Amino acid sequence: MNNRPYQICTKTIMDTTDPHIIFNEKGESDYYTNFKENIEPNWHTDETGYIELMKIADKIKKTSKNKDFDCIIGLSGGLDSSYAAYVAKEIMGIRPLIFHVDAGWNTDKAVGNIEKLINGLGLDLFTEVINWEEMKDLQLAFLKSQIADQDLPQDYAFFSALYKFAKKHKINYVLTGGNFSTECCREPEEWGGFPGIDTTLVKDIHSKFGKRPLKTFPLVDILSYKIYYKYVYGMEVFKPLNLVPYIKKDAENLLTEKFGWEPFQHKHHESRFTRFYEDYWLPRKFGYQKRKAHFSSLILTGQMSREEALDRVSRPELPEEFLQREFEYVANKLDLTKEELQQIFEGENKTYKDYKNKMGIIKLGAQAMQKLGLEKRLFR
Repeated sequence: MNNRPYQICTKTIMDTTDPHIIFNEKGESDYYTNFKENIEPNWHTDETGYIELMKIADKIKKTSKNKDFDCIIGLSGGLDSSYAAYVAKEIMGIRPLIFHVDAGWNTDKAVGNIEKLINGLGLDLFTEVINWEEMKDLQLAFLKSQIADQDLPQDYAFFSALYKFAKKHKINYVLTGGNFSTECCREPEEWGGFPGIDTTLVKDIHSKFGKRPLKTFPLVDILSYKIYYKYVYGMEVFKPLNLVPYIKKDAENLLTEKFGWEPFQHKHHESRFTRFYEDYWLPRKFGYQKRKAHFSSLILTGQMSREEALDRVSRPELPEEFLQREFEYVANKLDLTKEELQQIFEGENKTYKDYKNKMGIIKLGAQAMQKLGLEKRLFR
């Protein structure tokens, strides 16, 4: 556990719940200084960014002109991926295939948002439904593993399914909603900020706590898509939102006015499990609040005051009665009683280090990307 005296950044709200956070003599954290030194000077959403965006669009069009689609975009129904789809179609003028992975936890609002965007933008949608029995078994295994990041099974399903589909159908370009505007402050690994898909970790956890073979569950290891998919298959990943003005409230208003899209109370609330995990499980069991990173990103990019962020994190994002109902819902959906889920919740906390993993190699890769200037955010 972290035994450091408590300290909070004077510019953001990142604090010593990240055990590796560094402060300068002004009390500014390395999240703030990294943003000012590495991200902000290299982040162009003006004409420079637009020119780069159009170069990417031209490249994608030229090399995909004989294909049914120019690129693929994973759409959750949340803001980042929804706005990325809008930018691709309306600004870049390309033909994206919208790809959605149903892992069993969609909110009705997320499903509605996807339908509204597809119809409003005139796009094609492919939905891959994950085998629920396998999904449930893997999620139960992760819960029993007692590690902090309980969203890894969903993340693995989303990204692996997309990469596998793109490879199978010879789609060389992936556009994502990843961006600096709302994500420049990246969660440390202790909070579940894993930089990629570690199949060694998932297989070890599932071998210890799983009961059902993962016959159809998609798994693409980070080394596969960072090396094989990129250098052998030729797949490229672009983040268009880093090249256009992207202000959270403005984007929400635009999507709402044009398509009837509905905003969420907070980031990642399009998934009922992620909402429960980030708003209940992680802060109450482990003491980590991902909102600190989410709000710090908005502070750094001028979209939220530090005072407002401190006020928001001082209390739960959702009412207690609602969270208790969600606890019961999650238990029932996973075929557990409330008492069984509570027993897991009260179990001894562990980390990924208690299981086989390749995080050492993944971290080396992340550090190499930082040195090459390919990754501007801090990686812990």
